[in-house]
Amino acid sequence: MPSAEPSPDVVVVGAGPCGLAAAISLGRAGFRTLVLDADCVVSSVTHYPTYATFFSTAEKLSLGGLPFVISEAKPTRRDALTYYRAVVRYFGLTVRQFERVEAIEGSAPDFVVRTRRRGGEARQVHCRAVVVATGYWGSPNLLGVPGEALPHVTHAYREGHVAFQQAVVVVGGGNSAAEAALDLWRAGAEVTLVHFGPAFDKKIKPWILPDLNNRIAEGAVQARWNSRVTAIHGDRVDVVDSEGREGSVMADHVFLLTGFAPNVDLLRGAGVPIDPATGIPSHDPNTLETSVPGLFIAGVVTAGFDANKVFIENGRFHGDFIAARLQGASPPPAPVLSRELDT
Repeated sequence: MPSAEPSPDVVVVGAGPCGLAAAISLGRAGFRTLVLDADCVVSSVTHYPTYATFFSTAEKLSLGGLPFVISEAKPTRRDALTYYRAVVRYFGLTVRQFERVEAIEGSAPDFVVRTRRRGGEARQVHCRAVVVATGYWGSPNLLGVPGEALPHVTHAYREGHVAFQQAVVVVGGGNSAAEAALDLWRAGAEVTLVHFGPAFDKKIKPWILPDLNNRIAEGAVQARWNSRVTAIHGDRVDVVDSEGREGSVMADHVFLLTGFAPNVDLLRGAGVPIDPATGIPSHDPNTLETSVPGLFIAGVVTAGFDANKVFIENGRFHGDFIAARLQGASPPPAPVLSRELDT
């Protein structure tokens, strides 16, 4: 009879780029590591628009020193998916996909991680330490208005073909909303952008902003600045501006591209306090260990509601700090980062 698979030293919850990077760091430090994800490897990247191009260069999205080689300056979504599959193979990472973590119980050195496979099978894993690197995909910032759950409303954007010759409302003022509005217009949609601010957010990709501003200036894309959605109906969206004026915009499709917030339910269930103002789990920023001994956080979850502070470029180093803590070593020097931001 074959022997049972040995328990891992560390379980990493989340197989996104930062979770994979943490697993690489932990493996190099000699810890047997298991990565669990409710979806596929780097599932957040699979949800990017089909033709998305990253802001950062390939070098700054690479993990573990494995070169990310492409022919262009900026990698595409497809480039990234290919690269991160190669990362899993090259470093021999043990990743169990489509296995959702439902609870983290106990504390170091005896955690029990309770999971459920997509087919319904309940499982559990014993380990010495746990790293939560669940990212933010799947927990969008909701508007909280009537009609938000209608079938023609989505918090994600893939491509514009489905909206050809149809009326579309895009809500938001960041990179995702700007790119979607422009792509929808190019696909032949009648686009109206609704944003609560007077202009686009800062740090819009430089190759997107001038193009979209020109489309707005010429009237090809309509913009409702200083406006908020109050209700969504089957064929229109109700809005109100900062002066209280109400109106409606026709909409066959509604894209609510208002960003995401990290899901901290697992951490809260494990006994980690969450700051209600910032959304940041209680942790030591030098080691990334939470107030529960042996339970760590990595990636965007460390930033709480301000997800723009942590990207692949800086989150990929979090595993080095966690590994040092588990080895009883001093934290490594802070990485030198560029001023670029990821998608």
